Amino acid sequence: MIIIDSHLDLAMNALTLNRDLTQSVFEIRRRETGMPEKGRGAGTVAFPEMRAGKIAVSFATVFARKQAGSPPGGCSSAEIAYATAQGQLAYYRVLESQSQLRIIRDWNTLDAHIKEWQQDADNSPPLGFVISMEGADPIISPEQVGSWWEDGLRIASLSHYGVSTYAHGTGTVGGLTPLGRPLLEAMDDIGMILDVSHLSDDSFFQALECFTGPVLASHNNCRALVPGGRQFTDEQIRLLIERDGVVGAAMDAWMLYPGWIKDETPNTVVSLEAVVDHIDHVCQLAGNARHAALGTDLDGGYGKEQCPHDLDTIADLQKIPALLENRGYNEEDVHLIMYGNWLRLLHDAW
Repeated sequence: MIIIDSHLDLAMNALTLNRDLTQSVFEIRRRETGMPEKGRGAGTVAFPEMRAGKIAVSFATVFARKQAGSPPGGCSSAEIAYATAQGQLAYYRVLESQSQLRIIRDWNTLDAHIKEWQQDADNSPPLGFVISMEGADPIISPEQVGSWWEDGLRIASLSHYGVSTYAHGTGTVGGLTPLGRPLLEAMDDIGMILDVSHLSDDSFFQALECFTGPVLASHNNCRALVPGGRQFTDEQIRLLIERDGVVGAAMDAWMLYPGWIKDETPNTVVSLEAVVDHIDHVCQLAGNARHAALGTDLDGGYGKEQCPHDLDTIADLQKIPALLENRGYNEEDVHLIMYGNWLRLLHDAW
């Protein structure tokens, strides 16, 4: 079964960690043996494993956070954030020129791409990438939205951890900044999709109030199951359902297991069943399977040590259909969750 994954930090891993994603996960692990940084030697994502797992489409990020108002490690200016994200976009473009991947900008391209994968997945067609921005700091001003659209950007979130140019994000309390509404208006006008992941609660509600276009949560779980501001309340999930949005279940262990302590709690306490718990919770709130999907965030600053223990590489996402079937989901519902809901949302948006 083909899969659409709505959140992978591929360019960040390639450029920041110097990972050659055309090599296998196992070769990358071998090359990183002995490196002390978090997640080194424990990656789960590379192009061969994406093809083996039939990840036909992913929402591939460009990511560069401004340091001001955010935790250390960001860029010191909007211009540097812009240039960093453009460099990540260049990585995707050169891979597209080599037929490794296909950047998807419109419905006709996506429709043809999915049909190619459904008919001939075993012959390794190009991987499909929808370009997404995690945190809008690389957009220097709302007036630059049109330029990013021409570059292929189709989905953007407003913030990450801390406070961005446009909104309060994870770990902060507050709403949109003075530039937040003008940015959302510019995104609305051009047809860009809003990703509400990582928004603080106030920013979330304010963004949905003033943005009229399509919305999604690329990688978010349920606060009812795992407490914490990074997850969504049932009220927030219901608002997304009312907007015909889709929530991609994330696989970072601390978002799956209450009380998880990074670098202390072993991942043996978390399995893919926990991911299905969050998918099922969204479906129960909706009363159907039309609003839950996958947004794994695998290798999003961590490796296999911080994701479900029964997932070795991204190819193991193919275990999830059987888990859903064991919960009573029929074939049609499983298809919706694995890829169909993202197709519907993109079709309606484009």
